Amino acid sequence: MLQCQVELGGKMKRRELIVFLGGAAAWPLAARGQQHPVVGFLSAVSQAQTAHLLAAFRRGLTETGLVEGKNVLIEYRFADGQYDRLPAQATDLVRRSVNVIVASGPPAANAARVATTAIPIVFVVGLDPVAAGLVDSFNRPGGNATGISLVSGPLGQKRLELVRDLAPKATDVAMLVNPLSPDAPPEIRDVQIAAQTNGLKITLLNASTLDELKIALETLSDHRGSALLVGADPFYMVQRERLVALVAQQKIPAVYPFREFADAGGLISYGTNIANAYRQSGIYTGRILQGAKPTDLPVLNPTSFELVVNLRAARALGLEISPALHARSDDVIE
Repeated sequence: MLQCQVELGGKMKRRELIVFLGGAAAWPLAARGQQHPVVGFLSAVSQAQTAHLLAAFRRGLTETGLVEGKNVLIEYRFADGQYDRLPAQATDLVRRSVNVIVASGPPAANAARVATTAIPIVFVVGLDPVAAGLVDSFNRPGGNATGISLVSGPLGQKRLELVRDLAPKATDVAMLVNPLSPDAPPEIRDVQIAAQTNGLKITLLNASTLDELKIALETLSDHRGSALLVGADPFYMVQRERLVALVAQQKIPAVYPFREFADAGGLISYGTNIANAYRQSGIYTGRILQGAKPTDLPVLNPTSFELVVNLRAARALGLEISPALHARSDDVIE
């Protein structure tokens, strides 16, 4: 796993790798004495599962002239899907007086918002940050926070259209959600409204732990002839390989929120390119370190979404991907 991270970030000196893995406690005294700005990276998920997103974030920083280990240092905190760890981690970053906190995922953003009203926060979230109380408005965020909204919730209509393509006879669609996530209520509302328009019944499957995930997906055997929507939750990103494998065992078509699920073997995904969002969060972080104020940086929404189809998964399910759906795909995994 370490080898993969090193390759994603380019060749790294041992000192820089220690900074990446250990945070301030592991910094060499010389590096700490240089008084470089320090970024606190607070993530609701795991280090291993976010290697490509961290690489994208660092690319964004580099575009503003900031290179980790050279003229900026980064303190990493990962909750590994255990959201109750985030408040203490956010408080620790505040205590260490980092210059900016980058909050990855809604639970991390909420923890950072509670921990400080002074340190700038750059968030990447899948919900409406105004409704969530993170900012005053998209154009004028106000306060100490801004960032990128992945707009993952309001895509329910599009994802249900994909369900229609994959399982045209389905009348009952299961939806996997994390009841502990602030993303869940708006996402559920969006899907239920779309389902009513399409004459579909939505059955909610709640799971916030690995054991609950296994139990929830086992109930899919009661929904033969149906389909599954997977909610856009950080915990599911952490467990995406296990989740995809469990869904495959049930032989049911599933629509996922991000391409990372299709890359892990999932049938189809539709949503924002998360790596691009993290690259932009790196740019915003660099601009703030160079003097910009969060309130002057509008919250960004994605302008495009990507449809990824995994043909290997389709063949395993005995599904024929329609020519129209194939033509609409941004990427096809053979």
